[in-house]
Amino acid sequence: MSAMNLSASLLGYCRFRRSEIKTLIRLWSQRSYTRYELRHLDESSLRDIGLTRSEAESEAAKPFWQGDARVNFAKLPELLQKP
Repeated sequence: MSAMNLSASLLGYCRFRRSEIKTLIRLWSQRSYTRYELRHLDESSLRDIGLTRSEAESEAAKPFWQGDARVNFAKLPELLQKP
């Protein structure tokens, strides 16, 4: 996604409160960090969490704004608490 598309995407969130935007940014930051860490796990650690190298690479290749499902702002605080 280009910077312009990302900006347009953020503009779509303007109808939400500032606290919800901050929560979304924290979620994105957490995804980015988690995917970075996932990319650098060794084979033993991947086995421990039940992932293959290709599954880990596939997840790590996703952009930070792409989650498992569309974000429900009412559930963002709950999402941030999940390990």
